[in-house]
Amino acid sequence: MSAVLGGVLAVFQTPFTADGAIDRPAMEQQFDWLFANGADGVVFGMVSEVLRLSSEERDDVARLACKLAEGRGHCVISVGAESTAVALRHARHAAACGATALMATPPALFPADDDQLFGYFSAIVQAVDVPLVVQDASGYVGASLSISLQSRLHAEFGDRVMFKPEAPPIGPRVTALFEATGGRARIFEGTGGLYLIDSFRRGAVGTMPAGETIWAQAALWRALRDGDFDRAYRIAGPLALLVSQQTSLDLFVAVEKRLLVRQGVLPADTMRGPTGAPVDAHMAEEMYRLIDLLRQAVDDV
Repeated sequence: MSAVLGGVLAVFQTPFTADGAIDRPAMEQQFDWLFANGADGVVFGMVSEVLRLSSEERDDVARLACKLAEGRGHCVISVGAESTAVALRHARHAAACGATALMATPPALFPADDDQLFGYFSAIVQAVDVPLVVQDASGYVGASLSISLQSRLHAEFGDRVMFKPEAPPIGPRVTALFEATGGRARIFEGTGGLYLIDSFRRGAVGTMPAGETIWAQAALWRALRDGDFDRAYRIAGPLALLVSQQTSLDLFVAVEKRLLVRQGVLPADTMRGPTGAPVDAHMAEEMYRLIDLLRQAVDDV
């Protein structure tokens, strides 16, 4: 494993048993599959249903994730919270568990200004000796993070702070952040691979997609790294069609869990409720067609 965070870091799903408990054996099986299929690391993030877990469950999943990733790849733990105090609690726990890096979304319930957000993210960075990925999860938490805030964080902390921009327009904002940091910011594509080719051309050092298509994401990243853009575009077509169906946080989780079940990785696609994103029979059929086309595209190239 490279000491520098980069490459394909798969956001894993939190599996649940029929009675709602965290399914630890299924989690272990999922990690084995992710690393066997090309993941450079794993991420405990928003589509891991982190916001539907208690603080104690978040601790448990973070601890287990770090243990299962040890010696195999990076482990990034999401520590974002509605208060700085709670975020610091999660940050210290993740660092103690051996996380490679932390990741944090801004608070969602209060529209904090740039100075408040600078204080929030700075407190996390200063609390532990582990780098932080600042996640601009605009689709989930509302307003996007300003380029000036992100460049200010980079100016203050250098490579101890990295970035996962998700606010549209993705490409121009990636370039704007690079330009604002003198080309030094380490940026991860964060839209499930949808904009990976464009983000790579603009200087992204990796991607953090969900893990249900890790075999395709890894093949796409390797093609880009090798300069084989013909191969990359052939893989990216069906991948983009599949990702484009996932139009909300709940749909990301529902689709990803359903596809992991179909591939024999998870025993069930149970989600914590309430949820607002059912996958009906027609959508499921299209998902299955697209993932089969994606597998064919990867195998063909």
